[in-house]
Amino acid sequence: MVEERIIKKYPNRRLYDTGESKYITLTDVRDLVMAGTRFKVVDSNNKEDLTRQVLMQIIIEEESGGRPLFTAEMLAQLIRFYGGTMQGMFARYLEESFNLFATQQQEAQAGEVKDPVEAFNDLTRKNLEMWGDMQRSFMQSAGFKSDRKSEKS
Repeated sequence: MVEERIIKKYPNRRLYDTGESKYITLTDVRDLVMAGTRFKVVDSNNKEDLTRQVLMQIIIEEESGGRPLFTAEMLAQLIRFYGGTMQGMFARYLEESFNLFATQQQEAQAGEVKDPVEAFNDLTRKNLEMWGDMQRSFMQSAGFKSDRKSEKS
């Protein structure tokens, strides 16, 4: 099992990589992400997990330079999901979609994908199945019974 690297964040906002025994920058953390290195950022005083905050900082920097990944409308839609009844389901859907997309990208880079159009169609089909499964789960947890026969029509 690959051990998780610990990065300490100090009150002066400096980051210290305990695995390399040196101070690092957000760019260095981004490089760790790109390399697939498992890490956790913790507050040096109280050991609070700050990984998400640091990753959000990296996203903000990436979005402010070059070509942004998110449009203003996409970001507005994300904000609308916070606090709503669908927040957990949407987060799970996004995570599973990203994982599925990443898997297909790895397969394409490894030469395992023969037809890119078919790969995209497969991704779309799996996304629709996943979304349908989550909607059924949500409706069942809300007390609605699923009619599997009408879903197949």
